[in-house]
Amino acid sequence: MPIAKLGRGVRAAGRLTETQIQRAVVLHLRQRGVPGLVFCHCPNGGYRRPTEAAIFKALGVRAGVADLLLWHDGKSFALELKAPGGRPTEAQLAFLADFDEQGGFTAITDDLDRALATLTAWGLLRGKPG
Repeated sequence: MPIAKLGRGVRAAGRLTETQIQRAVVLHLRQRGVPGLVFCHCPNGGYRRPTEAAIFKALGVRAGVADLLLWHDGKSFALELKAPGGRPTEAQLAFLADFDEQGGFTAITDDLDRALATLTAWGLLRGKPG
């Protein structure tokens, strides 16, 4: 996947940011995802004013939800993406543990190639990257 399609700038030494990795993964899912694949990102992060945060919490927003949630063939998947060397928060680990306990497949990756390899191993991507 050409870097130019991933958004502005690349970190020092050619390392991608977490956002760039996620954008690239989503491009692969849209172009190479298996038929019937459903996926989404829940935009839970970012600053919220206290009133807005309280409303969202009452509506069911949960800290630590994985970056990408995917469903295919009756199975559920949660993929947490990190910048190279990044570590998950306690809330992210707790979400993934709960998801796994309910029979879902979970992974944490800090690299685009590993993220794509995980999705391929889960049977969610067709073919090879172009």
